[in-house]
Amino acid sequence: MAPLLEVRNLVTEFRSDVYDVKAVNDVSFTVHKGRTLGIVGESGSGKSVTSLSVMRLIQTPPGRITGGKVLFHEDDASVTDLLKISEEKMRTYRGNKIAMIFQEPMTSLNPVFTCGDQIIEAIRLHQKVSKEEARVRTLHLLNEVKLPRPETMMKSYPHQLSGGQKQRVMIAMAMSCNPSLLIADEPTTALDVTVQATILDLMRNLQRDHGMSMMFITHDLGVIAEIADDVIVMYKGKIVESGTVQEIFENPQHPYTKGLLACRPRLDKKLKILPTVRDFMDESETGEITVRSQESVDALVHQLEFSREEIAIRNASLAQAKPLLDVTDLQVYFPIKSGIFGRTTGNVKAVDGITFNVKPGETLGLVGESGCGKTTTGRAILRLVEPTDGTVMFDGKDVRGLNHSELTSTRKDFQIIFQDPYSSLNPRLSVGSAIMEALTVHKIGANDAERKEHVLYLLDKVNLLPRHFSNYPHEFSGGQRQRICIARALALKPKLLICDESVSALDVSVQAQVLNLLVDLRDEFKLTYIFISHDLSVVKFISDRIAVMNAGKIVEMDTSNELYDHPKDDYTRRLINAIPTGTLEAIRARMSAQPIA
Repeated sequence: MAPLLEVRNLVTEFRSDVYDVKAVNDVSFTVHKGRTLGIVGESGSGKSVTSLSVMRLIQTPPGRITGGKVLFHEDDASVTDLLKISEEKMRTYRGNKIAMIFQEPMTSLNPVFTCGDQIIEAIRLHQKVSKEEARVRTLHLLNEVKLPRPETMMKSYPHQLSGGQKQRVMIAMAMSCNPSLLIADEPTTALDVTVQATILDLMRNLQRDHGMSMMFITHDLGVIAEIADDVIVMYKGKIVESGTVQEIFENPQHPYTKGLLACRPRLDKKLKILPTVRDFMDESETGEITVRSQESVDALVHQLEFSREEIAIRNASLAQAKPLLDVTDLQVYFPIKSGIFGRTTGNVKAVDGITFNVKPGETLGLVGESGCGKTTTGRAILRLVEPTDGTVMFDGKDVRGLNHSELTSTRKDFQIIFQDPYSSLNPRLSVGSAIMEALTVHKIGANDAERKEHVLYLLDKVNLLPRHFSNYPHEFSGGQRQRICIARALALKPKLLICDESVSALDVSVQAQVLNLLVDLRDEFKLTYIFISHDLSVVKFISDRIAVMNAGKIVEMDTSNELYDHPKDDYTRRLINAIPTGTLEAIRARMSAQPIA
């Protein structure tokens, strides 16, 4: 296996007035020609900084590459150290020989130019071709990444495309100059599982057809199992384990790797809570890692598993309870207006006559692809979107019949946790002030001192510290911000919580911690959840029952185990089949189906 890229003893530091951080600390690896290297780890592990260092895109200051070599093997057998060449020379490599796909396509695409113009610009920047030749090449690329109606897509702006379509445009742009190496940084993180499966399949085919190499960066070992040939696992800026994908999954050596594998929601078993990375390792203040015995870990996982009897008892108890929420024939239509007078010419049926109920203490999972109507359903229940028709009965009250004053009073009993915690927190308010604001509005607590005491209690409940009361949202990680939003939702002691894609963009280890927290809070505070997600594996873990939505309708509803074990609808089966399993059998089947470079 001939090397294409060799990284040797790479060190990248970020410096401040207070302290220095080695985000990449003495990292070495090789990307072989025609193969995919998967780089996996949690946020902060250094995987994205490694890729940016290879591309020499580290912002200076505060970042700086302070050591190592990045050796690129040219077609003529010569070797170039990318860290030693001039910036002008490096620009001939970026986009031409080494291309990169970033995590969030909307922030990578220019909103004021059409998608076609942006790809044409990338082609003409690196290749001496006419505008018409670049246009023909762009159409071919849009066809190659299987975008519908390439001519229309060329003239479309980024905001007019779905998330999966925008990611395909980014892939087309990256492939425009036929690079030798494609770096993909979390390209499928926030996508539906079905769209993710399509993108992964597309990238595998493009790699095979073009004979290129890939560096695929992700926090999800399930995705790694679907696409990588070789794997390195990063933790706190260092590589803690490396090997072929089969070796990593068959016999992981480092406890961190074992933890990443274990904290993914299981499809074959229903667990009470998910194992986390910390269940597999202890780390001292000096950074020394102590490995826990496999026997103790196996015993822990066994203890966490629900027995069939326990599941049956819980389901029977919930079935007998009177519903807390009863939704009947709910409809939400959005008018389509046209003409200079804005006449309504039709309707988008976002929610088209759905009926379900939720029992006290139950978690109902609402699952489906983007655009199926699940988020609109959650918002319509709370009247954040006004329903077109139907009945919503909550705790004996007709929600649609409440006036403004009654609705404001009732809203403390049902709360929502949004998908993006950063955009749902006011950046100008400290965490304590943001949570206290809800208490003040609803006149909970005699004074500010009493309210602050309650906020500190809530922060403790979501595993945050008292000192976090005075911090601002930008000072927290994604997982911590989601905990803040959970604390704010709990402040009013609600009966119903609607969780709208609340863990979809989190690392699998942080996702496990937040899911465990939601389970603990449900049991402690007797909460009822509607858990909205596109990921059936996550929904299966936390839900008692699951409703599958497609095109504004519920196509199937059953208990979580029964729905997964015996799906009745083709759409449900497609969602289940799109989930990356990460099993050795699937890896072996994939590896045997492709030639080894």
